[in-house]
Order: sequence, then C-alpha cells, then structure tokens
Amino acid sequence: MTKHVSFSAKKSFITSFFLFLLIVGFQNSSYATNRIFNDTIGFNEYRGSVIDSKTKKSLENATLLVNGTNISTITNKQGDFLLKVPKKFIERRVTISFLGYTSKVINLVDFDTKNTIIKLETYIEELSEVKINVKDATSLVLEALKKKGDNYYNDELKMTSFYRETIKKRRTYVSLSEAVVEIYKQPYTSGRSDILKIYKARKSTDYNKLDTVAFKLRGGPFNTLYLDVMKNTGMLFAEDMVDIYDFTFDNSTKIDNRLIYVVNFKQKKYINDPYFYGKLYIDAQTFALTNAKFYLNLENKQKASRFFIIKKPRRADVLPIQAYYQVEYREKEGKWYYGYSRVELGFKINWAKKWFNTIYYTTIEMAVTDWEKSDESQLPKPKDRLRHSVIMSDNTSGFKDPEFWGAYNVIEPDKPIESAIEKIQRQLIKN
Repeated sequence: MTKHVSFSAKKSFITSFFLFLLIVGFQNSSYATNRIFNDTIGFNEYRGSVIDSKTKKSLENATLLVNGTNISTITNKQGDFLLKVPKKFIERRVTISFLGYTSKVINLVDFDTKNTIIKLETYIEELSEVKINVKDATSLVLEALKKKGDNYYNDELKMTSFYRETIKKRRTYVSLSEAVVEIYKQPYTSGRSDILKIYKARKSTDYNKLDTVAFKLRGGPFNTLYLDVMKNTGMLFAEDMVDIYDFTFDNSTKIDNRLIYVVNFKQKKYINDPYFYGKLYIDAQTFALTNAKFYLNLENKQKASRFFIIKKPRRADVLPIQAYYQVEYREKEGKWYYGYSRVELGFKINWAKKWFNTIYYTTIEMAVTDWEKSDESQLPKPKDRLRHSVIMSDNTSGFKDPEFWGAYNVIEPDKPIESAIEKIQRQLIKN
C-alpha cells in the first residue's frame, strides 16, 4: 500500500504556511498604518505597455529590470507598466522578459515617458524536440530541490516590494488594499522565517456592499510570500511528494532567452484528498525552479474549504470555486531570488432560506521592486514587524494623496481598479 499523509495532517502542514486566507464573520481590523510623506529622491517615470508583436495581445506579468541595478517592475492585466528610476541611472538599459518570448533590451533614453509600446516576439525554435538531460520528470524535480543551496541567494536580503489585495462581490470591487512592504529575506538554506514590515499602506472597504458578512483576508502580504516554494519547500515539495504526485514533461519554453523545462504535476488518481496540480518551470542549465503555476484541486469542495475558513455565519455554507497560485523567480549573477507571486481565490456563499447565493473573488499579489544585501543588524524591532495574523487596515486617508507612493515602483492598477480608486477619491471629497 502506497504511503501518503492524511488530509488532516496535510491541512495542518499547509495552513502553517498559508495561515487562513479567508475570514467570514463579524470581525474588526487588527492592523492600521498610513505613513504619507514626500520622497526627496529625484526620479523619472516611464509608462507604457508590453504586447505580443504579432497578435497585439497584452502580456500580463512581463518583467522590466533596470540593468546593473535591482530595480524592477511588472505589467498588469492590460500589459501596462509604470517604471520609476532614479535620475542617476538615466543612461542604463532595461531588459523586458516574458515566459515563452525572446527578451528585449532598450535604452532608458529611448523610452517615451508617457507611453512606450514594447513588442516581444515568441521564441520560434521548436522546443518540444529539445533533448532532456535527466531520465524522467520526477528526477528533474528532485534535482532542482537538491541544488537549492547552489541556485538561490544564501545571503540575507532586504527587499522593497509592492503588495495589492482586492475583494470583489461578483464584478464589483468592495475592498482594495495596497502597501509598500519591506521583506527581510532569510537565506534559502536557513530554517529562519522571513520578516515583514509595512512601510506605507492604504485601504478602503465598502461594507455596505458586503451584505451582513465581513469578508476579510488574514495574513495580508504573508500569503503571497509563503508562495516562495523554494524557501517554503514543504508547500509543494514535501518528503512524500513522489507518493502524492505524478510528474510528466510538457513542451519546453524560454525565459530571458534561457531554455526552460516544463513539468506537469497532479495528484495520483487513488488519492481523494485535495492537493495541487499545475506546472513547474525549471532552468535547463542550472536546474533552478524559475516559475510555478498551480491550482488547488476543488473536486471535493467541502474538504477544500477547510483550508480557508476561520469563521462563518451558521446559516451560510461557504465553498471555494477557484484557487490559483503563481510564483516567479528572477536571476542575477547566477543566483535566483523571489520576485513575484499571486493568489486568486473565489468563494460561493449559499445562504439558508435564500434563493440566491453570493459570490466573492479575491486577488492578492506582491512584486519585489528593489533589493539589497543586509544583515541581522538591519532587522526591524519585534514591535515593528508585521504579524502573521494581520488584517489590512480599513484606513482610507491614503487615497487622498495622488503622490502617495512617491518614488516607489508599484504595479499599475487594472482599469477596473483605477475606476474603484476614482470612486473612493470622490467619496472622500464628498465627505
């Protein structure tokens, strides 16, 4: 009989990393911060979009990295970007990359500060014929884990990142949070947990549109940081993963002009408990995991719901209808580091004695926009550290200031989010 962990044991293990992503009930916010001040560093802003050269399709989550620095940003769902660069780097070049496309390098002086259209071309080499240097997909994944100490940064890093959290009731935004977060990243071979500190934050929630339910997320930026599966390897790569998952090769691809092996994984057919399925993207030269995109199996929604729900009204049944996860790594001088992660969740609330249900969607994402090496002397004091149980503040005053983020790189808001922010600003002016 094949050995595998029980659902209750796996639930306890996974939630020790993810905490509980969702709170349904009547609870008050437990965290508040809102620091607004003028940044004095001179910088230039560059706006534009990244698209497919042939189809003109927008490329979401394309990376723009200022060469010779650790400054970066990513595109939003419409492929739009905003890149802020200190004026001292005006002569630098920018590398634009996206999975499956040939990277492009552009001089900053050639950017249009208002709207630069960057066209990327798909990598046309037939990659499905590439010879794979390992005997099977499972061996490749095990080799990636074995080489973690060689492939990822084992220095302490201080990362500046941008975090966004949204909640929609069907198609309407009812909550929006944003923050500049300092990540004190611990070495990948260390068992020490990463430390977070909020630098700036703002949030608005319209509880009038949430019916009688206070739909809240607990954990905030921690939920995205825990998706660094090479730091938190137990999330996907538990010791018994070979007993849980089947690994198979897919067609290879490219990123940053590097050959990438693609591995599909899904839980074995005889396992009924909910586990993950998706794709792993592994660098062919170094065997470093560069990307992972995966879903939680929701065939048994009742079991899957136990991963998320802390509290709910007695008269409501809350079931997950979507659970998608994504993490991306970036490379510098032969070492990889956490760069971006995203979680998309959907929940259906069935109310007793009501004809209609309520559907909520939440998206959280965090992108590293700059980083530097650090040491223990730079760690924030315990009282200044973000708690793992954080619920982002309901404070809305930050939306009054159009220059709130100053010189910090942020993810450009999608058009529906821009519309929600405009409504928030109008409400504040009216009040």
